[in-house]
Amino acid sequence: MDRDAPPEVIVVGSCMTDLVSVTPRLPKAGETIHGSKFFIGFGGKGANQCIQAARLGARTAMVCKVGEDSFGNNYIENFKNNDVCTDFVAQTAAAATGAASIIVNAEGQNAIVIVAGANLLLDSGDLAKASGAIGGAKVVVCQLEISPQMSLEALKMAHNSGVKTIFNPAPAISDLEDEFFTHSDIFCCNESEAEILTKISVAGPDDAGRAGRALLERGCHLVLVTLGGEGCVIVSKDDPTPKHIATNTVTAVDTTGAGDSFIGALAFYLAHCPHLSMEEMVKRSNHIASVSVQSAGTQTSYPYRKNLPQDIFS
Repeated sequence: MDRDAPPEVIVVGSCMTDLVSVTPRLPKAGETIHGSKFFIGFGGKGANQCIQAARLGARTAMVCKVGEDSFGNNYIENFKNNDVCTDFVAQTAAAATGAASIIVNAEGQNAIVIVAGANLLLDSGDLAKASGAIGGAKVVVCQLEISPQMSLEALKMAHNSGVKTIFNPAPAISDLEDEFFTHSDIFCCNESEAEILTKISVAGPDDAGRAGRALLERGCHLVLVTLGGEGCVIVSKDDPTPKHIATNTVTAVDTTGAGDSFIGALAFYLAHCPHLSMEEMVKRSNHIASVSVQSAGTQTSYPYRKNLPQDIFS
């Protein structure tokens, strides 16, 4: 990969150090249970998405903020090890690097508590330093683990430069500003996020289609509602009839970060394979995410291009 070439995919978002406990089941309130394994990993929705896009072969850059601590230093090294440009990774002494406490049960389901820390200190000055790269990218990805105002500012910066934008409203907030919808070329949410945003209960593809249409009415151009093992539903202004894209059935070991794997893969395909239909991009991104759930950990489970069927890159 040419490290001197400008980045194609820029992710503006979060870095989290994952503190992961593996347990037979999730504990009840007030209960202490014994786990079988503990490990520390790299996470955060933004960084996850960036790492997956990089492992598939996209030139990537991360715009984020970490603490002046060992977790922050290690995270910068992790980006470099994954060929992610760190020119726009800032460090601060005013807060610790973001952290996520994750419990994973025997079925691969999880419960997560995040402390955003330095992520919430990413500001307009940091975005200004990255503005040239953002305006010259092919795809910009944002989420909500940093200040929502900063995510919206980045989306506007990209959208106004004609750069494709993917917005992942996670963790979801019910009073999302209208401009998030109108500045997102692709609005990608999961079932629970769709429910919070639309007040429509999402229990399957039909419900996801209804929620997707409701999001179109708020100004979105194209909506993806991800459904875990059931795949994804697509609705767009050009074709408001919901399309359900199923995924292959696999045995999940750990679902942590699967949605981020999907979005990172989608960003890669938008940048590298613009000739593909959205349905085909989603199908291939589903496949990559399904590979990720078959291994433990978050970024450690993300596949590299060399380990995937090569026909999904043509």
